[in-house]
Amino acid sequence: MRSIGLTTLFACLVLLIRWAAAGQTHEYNFTTGWVRRNPDGMHEKMMIGFNGEWPIPDIHVNKGDRLIVRLTNGFDDQPTSLHFHGFFHRNVDENSNQMDGPQMVTQCPIMPGDTYVYNFTVDNQVGTYWMHSHSGAQYTDGMRTALIVHDEDEPFEYDEEMIIQLSDHYHKPYYEVMDEFLTRYNPTGAEPVPQNILFNNTVNASISFDPDTVYLLRFINVGNFVSQYVYLEDHEFTIVEVDGVYVTPNTTSLLYLATGQRTTVLVHSKPESNKNYALMQIMDETMLDVVTPGLILNRTNQVLYNGEAPFADEYFIDSFDGVTNDFYLTPLEKTALLPDYDYQITLDVKMDNLGDGVNYAFFNNISYVAPKVPTLVTAITAPKHLVKNPSIYGENVNPFILEYGEVVEVVVNNYDDGRHPFHMHGHNFQVVQKSPSFLEDPSGNGEDGEPIPYNSSSPLMEFPDFPMRRDTVVLEPNGHIVLRFVANNPGIWMFHCHVDWHLEQGLAALFIEAPLQLQANEALTENFKQVCSTGDVPVAGNAAGHVDDWLNLAGLPRQPDPLPEGFTWKGYVAFVMSCFVGIWGLQTIVHYGLSESIQDDESMYNKLKELLEEPAESN
Repeated sequence: MRSIGLTTLFACLVLLIRWAAAGQTHEYNFTTGWVRRNPDGMHEKMMIGFNGEWPIPDIHVNKGDRLIVRLTNGFDDQPTSLHFHGFFHRNVDENSNQMDGPQMVTQCPIMPGDTYVYNFTVDNQVGTYWMHSHSGAQYTDGMRTALIVHDEDEPFEYDEEMIIQLSDHYHKPYYEVMDEFLTRYNPTGAEPVPQNILFNNTVNASISFDPDTVYLLRFINVGNFVSQYVYLEDHEFTIVEVDGVYVTPNTTSLLYLATGQRTTVLVHSKPESNKNYALMQIMDETMLDVVTPGLILNRTNQVLYNGEAPFADEYFIDSFDGVTNDFYLTPLEKTALLPDYDYQITLDVKMDNLGDGVNYAFFNNISYVAPKVPTLVTAITAPKHLVKNPSIYGENVNPFILEYGEVVEVVVNNYDDGRHPFHMHGHNFQVVQKSPSFLEDPSGNGEDGEPIPYNSSSPLMEFPDFPMRRDTVVLEPNGHIVLRFVANNPGIWMFHCHVDWHLEQGLAALFIEAPLQLQANEALTENFKQVCSTGDVPVAGNAAGHVDDWLNLAGLPRQPDPLPEGFTWKGYVAFVMSCFVGIWGLQTIVHYGLSESIQDDESMYNKLKELLEEPAESN
């Protein structure tokens, strides 16, 4: 009996240790729906909330915890999905690739009334993340929130933490904005200009500081389009984390966050509480094709030390040259530059019109179009001898096959004069090169610059010994970036611009990583299959839905045909202007021609009348 008791006690102790190591389980039941709100105080609109609530509450977990989110589609007429931005989903025993979220990539769209369960362990990742819809541009209307993974071994100390979500804001619903954007009547592809920028889902906000206190501020740009600068009057930021990666502390006065990026800073408050200070958020005006009348580029938020003191005045930045360049940040955990690549992927970014007159975005002249079957389904159900054949995934998803364990280098050359924040699912990457903007000629003569692609034989910067790692990096206008990572996470991982308008234009590629290992690790869950069934999406087959002949791509959704030669957006503009001038000329001719004819007729009539009224001469 004594021996049995000790054995039982030991077994219980082992189970207790394992339970403690496994962490807690956080379960959420969310139903999407429209909630009427007025975030900027200027226009009431319908925002997308969970369970009738908006803003959606932040989620907090600890490293090693399990997160279960049951997402029910409460919309009447549109699908939805949920992406956990920045998470790797590496756990091979959890069917983890199905938890990533982008519809028709790693899952079927969740149709109205249906529920999809996201269930995964937050393993070996800490820091600042967020979650958002990955269906259309839904998160533009508020389907987003912060997701923080706390770490008991944080390498810095602070007294209090705050989450600050930055975003742009549109008064029209996202689907109306998108319809007005992706149309032949917008041939230049000018991105929709937001009506405002928000600070924690409102404007003219405030946060409170106590004197002589250290604050941890987690900044997240959860917007669709516009990057933002952040400046705190007469205070300094010490950057300690970006995109879930701890960095060697770096002190600055000015931050820059593109959409999808996160930057966590320490701020030591003033010793006195005799005044308040301006916390400025500033739109990156260079991203806008036009500054619409009344648009406020410079938003003033308050850091309140003293509720009885006057509010701080608006603060203006004289120059943005001093903003921190993340290329020169160093991870706290110094991982050496990865060795020379095994596989290099070069992606050329261009924006152009196709035959329907709409302006699209391209990697290597391919604009992403979703397949008929989620790419994960194709990878799992394909015959082993074909699973590494990129053609079965459809050329219009830009598929790249990665072998397990190889060092992959991704070169992105920008042949566009816009700024693009690129985000990678399933990994963070080393930033090996990050060029400046080349909108202006580097010679300094003031002329427009030309795109400068990456030249491996003559890189612009020295390769860093310990490169910065993150999951979202900004590609400058006409410039280039070079990224490296190890393909050690089998799955289907999207690489795309996180300006969501550009993603809707097609600026995306898929990395089909270690597909043989993926087949061995991953099986479609019953919930996955049921959601696909509701949406009438096949759960086997190639990109076109064929299972009898895997190389038959008949019926594959593809980008529109190209424009006839010579027709570009400039050609469209010239054509429209020519028509306008021609019509105006015809109107002018007709107007003056008719008026002269009328005048001639009146003159003849008057002369005839005079002759008739003259007295006849006598014979």
